[in-house]
Amino acid sequence: MTEVSTVTLNNGVQIPQFGYGVFQIEPAHTADAVGAALDAGYRHIDTAQGYRNEEGVGRAIAASGIPRDELFITTKLGNDRHGHDEALKALDESLDRLGLDHVDLFLIHWPRPGENRYVETWKAFEQIAREAKSRAIGVSNFQIAHLERLAAETGTVPAVNQIELHPWFPQAELRAYHRENAIATEAWSPIAKGGELLADPRLVALAEKYGKSPAQIVLRWHLQLGNIVFPKSVTPSRIRENIAVFDFELAADDVATIDELDTGTRLGPDPDDFG
Repeated sequence: MTEVSTVTLNNGVQIPQFGYGVFQIEPAHTADAVGAALDAGYRHIDTAQGYRNEEGVGRAIAASGIPRDELFITTKLGNDRHGHDEALKALDESLDRLGLDHVDLFLIHWPRPGENRYVETWKAFEQIAREAKSRAIGVSNFQIAHLERLAAETGTVPAVNQIELHPWFPQAELRAYHRENAIATEAWSPIAKGGELLADPRLVALAEKYGKSPAQIVLRWHLQLGNIVFPKSVTPSRIRENIAVFDFELAADDVATIDELDTGTRLGPDPDDFG
């Protein structure tokens, strides 16, 4: 069993630094994929209402026999469920689909600033935390301006901000803001969807140096930056390979080499415009 490092969130909850993401996994295949991840030693599962596969995650959890307190389960609010009362109802529906009485982390998936409801929604999240329906609450795809508005208008700093983050788009300014405000950084699309990034000769050379795959090199880079990551794969061998990144460490100059891959290339939507 791989020994996965943990990050302590700003409310004292510990989150495994490495997890399994189920974005774009077909609902019919989710239970098998999550089951394979649990068998490989993953204990942190990241889903969302918008992925429409929470039921499959729940089936895998139930079938695993793993004690609930050994698992860390994240889900995210659907983009059509903003608003105080709607957010409360939405989490209850997620808990039913997951077969759980609480999640470990509940996130606002996107701020959707054009709708101007994320502060109202966050106040519902504060209630969710008080009622212990989620051990921690956080946000996803929030920019500094969105985070500063939450700080100004509510009493709770998000435990986590889950953002697009990979060597092409390392988000140094936002990560620095997180550090200054005790917000943990989670990286989605951590290997930039694979492909072109992983073929970069600099990553290929580092993979040869360490006897690892280019994907493992990038995932290790994330861990050494302090990011929480949860790569997605439905291939059991790749699922096992992804988590095999705790038996080596990148030298400082090799971390710097990966830092140089920054091109400012965002692959997903701009949070200021999305929604």
